Amino acid sequence: MTTETPQGELLTALQHYLQETDFAHLTAIDQPDLTALFSDLAGLKTEVKAESRQFKATLDSLSEAVSTLKADNQALAEELAKANERLQQQRREDERALLLEWLDMYDRLDAGYRAVRQYRPVDGLFRHSKPQDVRFIASVGEGQEITLKRLEQMLQRRRVFAIDCVGQPFDARTMTTLAIGNDPAQANAVVLEELRKGFLIDDQVLRLAEVKVNKL
Repeated sequence: MTTETPQGELLTALQHYLQETDFAHLTAIDQPDLTALFSDLAGLKTEVKAESRQFKATLDSLSEAVSTLKADNQALAEELAKANERLQQQRREDERALLLEWLDMYDRLDAGYRAVRQYRPVDGLFRHSKPQDVRFIASVGEGQEITLKRLEQMLQRRRVFAIDCVGQPFDARTMTTLAIGNDPAQANAVVLEELRKGFLIDDQVLRLAEVKVNKL
């Protein structure tokens, strides 16, 4: 068709086109069903609320479980601490009992060592064997001295040390008075003699020293 086509033919062609063309598809667009849409939205909202409540319930359960677990762990930690303290206390008591037995052994050895050192053979009875007796007694004393020193080293390795008493002012925390003396050359309340050694362990009294105290 050209620009020279008569106007009548154009009108005829347009009329034919309009008659032959189906315009129904241009107006057949589906309109949304608002009722169904709102119903679906309401259902979705209900599901979301239900899932939110379920999620919140799950979180609450987890929070309660965590709190219970924390409380159980705290209780367990406290019980373990108490059990450890009881164990340490029992160990200290056992160690103390053992060390006191060692100190009793030390007293016996020390008493024997002192007796040996102070012993002197009677000339009239041991005239022929006196040199041999003196040597024997000296060797016994040396053996006891070595044993005493070893025992003292064992005690020191376990933090046990003798209390220094003689010539020191009386200390009721570490000493107990068993005898009273009177020496004008010494100050009042000074320890004149140690009757039984006292010992400390870690700066704590393991056994009180038994002493003789000066009283003017």
